[in-house]
Amino acid sequence: MRRCTATIFVRRADGVTSRRVILLVNTDAFFVSHRLALGCMLRDAGYEVVVAASESGARRTIEREGLRFVPMPFEPGGRSPVTEARTIAAIRELYSRERPDIVHHVTIKPVLYGSVVARALRVPAIVNAVSGLGYVFIDRAEPSVRHRALQRGVLAAYRIALGARRSRTIFQNPDDRDMFVARGLVRRERTALIPGSGVDLSRFVSTPLPEGAPVVVLPARMLWDKGVGELVEAARQLRAKHPTARFLLAGGAGSQNPAVVEEKQLLAWQREGVIEWIGHQTDMPGLFSRAHLVVLPSYREGSPLALAEAAASGRAAITTDVPGCRDVVRDGETGWLVPARDAGALARAIDVALSDRVELQRRGKNARAQAEERFSIEAILRATRDVYAGLFADE
Repeated sequence: MRRCTATIFVRRADGVTSRRVILLVNTDAFFVSHRLALGCMLRDAGYEVVVAASESGARRTIEREGLRFVPMPFEPGGRSPVTEARTIAAIRELYSRERPDIVHHVTIKPVLYGSVVARALRVPAIVNAVSGLGYVFIDRAEPSVRHRALQRGVLAAYRIALGARRSRTIFQNPDDRDMFVARGLVRRERTALIPGSGVDLSRFVSTPLPEGAPVVVLPARMLWDKGVGELVEAARQLRAKHPTARFLLAGGAGSQNPAVVEEKQLLAWQREGVIEWIGHQTDMPGLFSRAHLVVLPSYREGSPLALAEAAASGRAAITTDVPGCRDVVRDGETGWLVPARDAGALARAIDVALSDRVELQRRGKNARAQAEERFSIEAILRATRDVYAGLFADE
């Protein structure tokens, strides 16, 4: 992990300099993949960094970086009132014991639960990172009564959570921020726009397109909302024209998300010969170096890290014209945009991309340039540092 530098100092009312921040995240694995560089930046700035998350196998990585880890009882997909009350109580106990100067919440439950607790305990400063609106806010053709009620409840909770005076809410795309402001969930002057969690450009490097049969990769959790079904149907439609093309689904299927694609379905598609499901991948640079084209036909995103990493790898991408995705891929410049939930449009775009290697290379080169300009981990950390500093500008 590259070491980072920053100049952020917090001073308590009693004049004692303190540098304690709690980063509250849903899982330790998510923290490592998306926020470890942030933790290292704060460590190097002199903060005592406490990472609070549920354990899923990445704790040692966090502790090796000199960050203190506290396990939390977040339950993926959990909706039991008893379980959720236990989680909120654990957050309250943590914040009461540690007395942080600033808390930084990432993903929906940490944002909602952590902010309410932080406000009640008068934590000096709160940062909330809304990294996408998730399953609750994806448009459904016929939403159930339960789904509509859940959405109203989450909106009400956000209004309470994001209302603290000394707080900032970080959004990854302008659509999400505009929606929150329009609905009165947060004041615009208390927001910041930072496109994602950043890419290590020394790890994700641009490589030439490989020779041989074309390889199309969908890098995401195996959720229907990621457009997995649309890619499978597009692959079927392209069999005759591109018989040697390989379509890889790179992601795990163990999610508790209601939109999960069951493993038996993935295996059925694989037996059919339409796709290859290769599961969760740890070597993403290696995966992108073997790919000709990256595809993410998602229904809605915050700022998809996989597309930013693909861009840094010099790969053009096809994604949907929806919030988050269209902010990473520029139609005609770094890739192609297609309507969501439209397998036919997706198939046509893949056909165009695979039929013109020169254009594929041009857009991949543009994608790398855009990654250097907008998605580098250094740029993201600088912007986050500025958010922290702004919270204490009046002291």
